[in-house]
Amino acid sequence: MKKEIAIGFFIALIATAFGCFIFIEFFSNFDFNQSLALIKEGNLEGKVLVLGAIANFFVFFIFLKKKQIYRARGVLIETFLIAFLVLLLTFFNK
Repeated sequence: MKKEIAIGFFIALIATAFGCFIFIEFFSNFDFNQSLALIKEGNLEGKVLVLGAIANFFVFFIFLKKKQIYRARGVLIETFLIAFLVLLLTFFNK
């Protein structure tokens, strides 16, 4: 059971990272490294993380459709941790 939750958690981490990468690559007019510098300069890390975490919805529903409830639970845990991280970034970046 714990192994399945951990698998879901790590797949959600990969999906979030991939979602952030896709967002930066497709919606930025600059190269990847320059985009990261601009995101850091503008304190936009939280916003990019939220947009990247949208990929977790797809992973979550795939796990539910395959009846892999514990993996879906891991995705949900990672999504809540991302939300908490964004909350911290929002309040401590001012």
